[in-house]
Amino acid sequence: MAPFINIVAMLWSLVILISICSPRVIINALSLNHYEKTCPSVDDVVAKVVKNAISKDRTVPAAVLRLHFHDCFIRGCDGSVLLESRGGNNAERDGPPNISLHAFYVIEGAKKAVEDVCPGVVSCADILALATRDAVVQSGGPYWDVPKGRKDGRTSKASETTQLPAPTFNISQLQKSFSQRGLSMDDLVALSGGHTLGFSHCSSFQNRIQNFNSTHEVDPSMHPSFASSLKSICPPKNNAKNAGTSMNPFSSTSFDNTYYKLILQKKALFSSDQALLTTPKTKNLVEKFASSKKAFHTAFANSMIKMSNINRGQEIRKDCRFIN
Repeated sequence: MAPFINIVAMLWSLVILISICSPRVIINALSLNHYEKTCPSVDDVVAKVVKNAISKDRTVPAAVLRLHFHDCFIRGCDGSVLLESRGGNNAERDGPPNISLHAFYVIEGAKKAVEDVCPGVVSCADILALATRDAVVQSGGPYWDVPKGRKDGRTSKASETTQLPAPTFNISQLQKSFSQRGLSMDDLVALSGGHTLGFSHCSSFQNRIQNFNSTHEVDPSMHPSFASSLKSICPPKNNAKNAGTSMNPFSSTSFDNTYYKLILQKKALFSSDQALLTTPKTKNLVEKFASSKKAFHTAFANSMIKMSNINRGQEIRKDCRFIN
């Protein structure tokens, strides 16, 4: 078994050349045993902090997963979403799509706990990747070995958050967004399953229930009774700050495959969710994951590893909120 583990570790350590945002960007080498000698207890330390946070707030898993996703889609998984705005710079966390991000304190707490054991060794980007895996596991989702060795980025711009895939995207826009990050249609469908956790504000799906287009008031791809219930939650002139609904009303804190079942029932919240039925390939995957939680979990874990592999950071941050 040991030789196999070593081979896997070596494979993860290969330096990959990829052309994203700029040509011939060298990705930091990642490996499964990156902290084996410098911080062997990092997985356990982070897992303990995450478990404690979830015991006090069941919204933590969805929040941490969203943090990681929003981090990776801008400049790769470099912890740039964790940086606070400073001076004249508005950081990613203050960009319009990220205003509702929360649970930063969980990553900051995990960083502090790791620093107490292994000062100056583990990046905030790696801690966020580990915390995301642990949050998913604690919610009943799959476990995966997290490759480590990411560096933290020194740049974070609110203006770049416009690059995040929007809940109003159609399948072509989604495919383009994911392919620009080296992710396939399979990854798109699997990673969208993260929407089985969490909460959405009305603004993310209001376009589907009011003035949808010149012909339809409501998106015709949405089940009428579902649209009616959403209208009661989000009336036209509703200005309540926290108005919205659970992404999955049946199990919003459980990492299961209900999300895909809801899509097939025309009860998905976002246009981008329902759009997964508009091509044969993505529809087949939705049906596959709807019928098999195991298949979804396996695909999700593999796609998370793939997504979190892109990293172009430069330092090991002392404080996740600020560059060194």
